Amino acid sequence: MRTPSFSENRVQPSRIRFFLIGMTGVFAIFTLRLFFMQVIQGDYYYGLAESNRTKQTYVPASRGVVYDRRGVLLARNMPAYNITITPADLPDTEAEIEAVYRQLSQLTGVPIRVPGSVPSQECAPGRGIADLVDEWIELAPYYAVKIQCDADAEIAKVVLEKSADMPGVGVEVSPVRDYPNGRYTAHIVGYMGRVPAEYSDYFKEKGYNLDRDKIGYSGIEAYMEEELAGTYGSELWEVDAAGKEIRLLEPPVPAVPGKNIRLTIDARLQEAATIILEKQIEATRALKPEYLRSPMLGGVVVAMNPNTGEILAMVSVPTYDNQKFSRYIPIEYYTELATDISNPLLNHAIAGTYPPGSIFKLVTAVGALNEGVVTPDTPVICRGTISITQKFHPSDPGREMLFYCYDREGHGEISFLRGLALSCDIYFYNLGAGYSGPGGVKKGLEIEGIKQYARAVGYDRALGIELFGERSGLIPDKDWKRINQGENWATGDTYIATIGQGYVDVTPLQVAESIAVIASNGKVMKPTLIKEYLDGEGNVVEIHEPEMLYDITDDIHDELYDTVTVQPWVLKMVQQGMRLAVTEGTAADYAQIENIPTAGKTSTAEYCDDIAQSRNLCKREAWPTHAWYGAYGPYENPEIVVVAFVYDGGEGAVTAGPVVRDVLRAYFALKTIDLEQGG
Repeated sequence: MRTPSFSENRVQPSRIRFFLIGMTGVFAIFTLRLFFMQVIQGDYYYGLAESNRTKQTYVPASRGVVYDRRGVLLARNMPAYNITITPADLPDTEAEIEAVYRQLSQLTGVPIRVPGSVPSQECAPGRGIADLVDEWIELAPYYAVKIQCDADAEIAKVVLEKSADMPGVGVEVSPVRDYPNGRYTAHIVGYMGRVPAEYSDYFKEKGYNLDRDKIGYSGIEAYMEEELAGTYGSELWEVDAAGKEIRLLEPPVPAVPGKNIRLTIDARLQEAATIILEKQIEATRALKPEYLRSPMLGGVVVAMNPNTGEILAMVSVPTYDNQKFSRYIPIEYYTELATDISNPLLNHAIAGTYPPGSIFKLVTAVGALNEGVVTPDTPVICRGTISITQKFHPSDPGREMLFYCYDREGHGEISFLRGLALSCDIYFYNLGAGYSGPGGVKKGLEIEGIKQYARAVGYDRALGIELFGERSGLIPDKDWKRINQGENWATGDTYIATIGQGYVDVTPLQVAESIAVIASNGKVMKPTLIKEYLDGEGNVVEIHEPEMLYDITDDIHDELYDTVTVQPWVLKMVQQGMRLAVTEGTAADYAQIENIPTAGKTSTAEYCDDIAQSRNLCKREAWPTHAWYGAYGPYENPEIVVVAFVYDGGEGAVTAGPVVRDVLRAYFALKTIDLEQGG
């Protein structure tokens, strides 16, 4: 038998080469992969490893509280008690666990199990104690699962006392917002809610716990979120595989408490103004039964210091109770508010725009005197009507149109002071669009001049108050109408814009600002709600200084505000006309205050919005009207401006006049009390 030789069993060299090449390739792949993971993506995988080994926790800062100007709390932090179970700390046997569940269920009223329960957020209705624990025991056994949120303090106390007999059960104390003044300051202070999904990344980067923390949704709570929230602290923990904290890896970064804020609001005046306005609205409903059909009958009061721009009261009616939003936002109540046609959630003082009517004549008065359209003594004849040629362009032959004064009998021959005091429409038509006088035809202020002077005193722009949602209103011009209405500017457009009608649209805050400019002899102050910032002990750490935007009597022209230079004597004449309106003009029967001389301007503004149209109220020469009145006092040394607006309120002097009068009375009465008490 032939024995095979070694050479006959030898592996072919080509096979060895293929094997070596293959092995080299495999090692090369592993080497490249290792290089990619260790070097190229080393930081990424190191981060993953660290995230499994470490846990960054954030320590919430104490949210700042909000006071009124006298130290009355408007927003504060109150303790809320959450009953929790930490799954990893429960007893070892099923029987012992069930015993804990039964005892906890008896104390809290939360069922042990709910058939058909599906995963949802903690404390949601329809979840049992065991359902919640089962959901978290595998996911995060050392997480304290909330079984009952915002538990009664007495129940929380009993649970805490018995927690030694209920392993794993605890009581978590967390702050919730409390609003002692509720509906009286809701539009100013606002409320808080969960972080909306669209802002989750932004707030998560700042350390907010999206499952726990809330942010301001409206009012000062929203506008001053960063100041009130403070800065979150942080702790870096080493954790085991189950997520249990083992030790701190770095010194903790302490949280910085939020700032405490003192507002310019006087809570007493705010409450008084709310009650006064609501009573007047109800009286208007009772006096005119047809108003019972008006779903929008509401109003606004704005009170401000003309010398500093400080808002002393800002009322928007109907209002809402932000105290109901302190723990959570109840869907039923929120839906009721959101679907209400009068929009109680909207701060109508800054976000509602309306035709101003005759109160806008103050703009025309300032502009016409300053531009020399009339002198204080120039006579203008009011016969109750005026005929104009309505033209849309210079070559348009036009057609005749009649414009009326509210007094169809006419006021006869009147000059500036009487024209302003009586609010004569014909007089102001002439100032705005021109007239024929003893010296011939006199050019009026025209829409360009009206817009320029309106912007100078605060219209046609947001004023920058510390609230979100402020609207800029509208002072139209020729370009605006061509772009937005597809028509040329007509002669009649100037006439009605002169008296604050037509396309003119303003906010109540802008009206208050315009009167404040006149009362302060031309100073345009930025409206503000912030007075001071305080520390935790109540000490002032920062004063919010009043900001003067500009003075319309200075020879300075600012493109941003389109300011004009108004002669000081012009403002004095307008002040005199406003004083005459109170003593013997349109406001005389409704707005005078004993021993306090005031100056003011009434307004009855026609409107025809969607609601009026739906009620078939927009009838020619009989449109429904809003009621306005604005005044300041004392006349010689003004310290407060008050503007009242009542939607669908009828005549301004009759409806809004008494509101302003009574708010002014309340202000001076409170001032007397404070002086007597040494405040």
